[in-house]
Amino acid sequence: MILIRFASVPSTQDWARHWAQLGAPELLAVQALEQTAGRGRLSRSWWSPPGVGLYLSLLVRPSIPLSQAPQLTMLTAVAAMDACGEVAGITPRPKWPNDLLWQGRKLAGILTEIEQERGRLRYAVIGLGLNVNTTFRGTPLEATAISLSEACGRSLALDAVRDAFLAQFEARYRRFGAGESPFPLWRQHLEPLGRRVRVRMTDAEGDEGLVGHAIGVNPQGALLVQDETGHVHTIWAGDVETETTV
Repeated sequence: MILIRFASVPSTQDWARHWAQLGAPELLAVQALEQTAGRGRLSRSWWSPPGVGLYLSLLVRPSIPLSQAPQLTMLTAVAAMDACGEVAGITPRPKWPNDLLWQGRKLAGILTEIEQERGRLRYAVIGLGLNVNTTFRGTPLEATAISLSEACGRSLALDAVRDAFLAQFEARYRRFGAGESPFPLWRQHLEPLGRRVRVRMTDAEGDEGLVGHAIGVNPQGALLVQDETGHVHTIWAGDVETETTV
């Protein structure tokens, strides 16, 4: 594993992608103490205040078909779950499609961006934004976001969290290359399987989304939602909220 560290960059994703295009080898990790233009899925911004979060991007070049690319997000989620257990004594749950939750609040987000050629993956850049020592109490995000330090009640060393994650990722990535899928473990803990949900596929105002029960997920990462007529929808992207039944 090669680690490059910055004090501040616009986006670790952009740096890792730049080096990927220059032919950098896989298992290159780019970390920044601060991102001034961090982003998440659907080009949404990712709040990256200095010195309190793990902002990291990884370059990998697995020899896999595009259909298996979503398993890189699953692998990253499982590695982050294991690292949180190791350093903080808590094990968050993955939430479809690319978040980690602790007690219903967002702890981390994952962004996987790929480059393809002729149906094969040339490379992937996987970003992880993990709230480590961020303080959300007293902020507008208090009800929806949480950090590791808030979850476990003590401050954590960023380097220790990073090293634990990178070790877990590298070990799981090498097993993935040998044929082990992260899908079963990711699915086992996945929110919101078994629950009534509303899935919005766009950010458009007035989009009511699809309401039904999340009955499963396939190995390609699509959520299976059964509506009230019994029809099962295969959802490849969107935002999912748990519906309260009355």
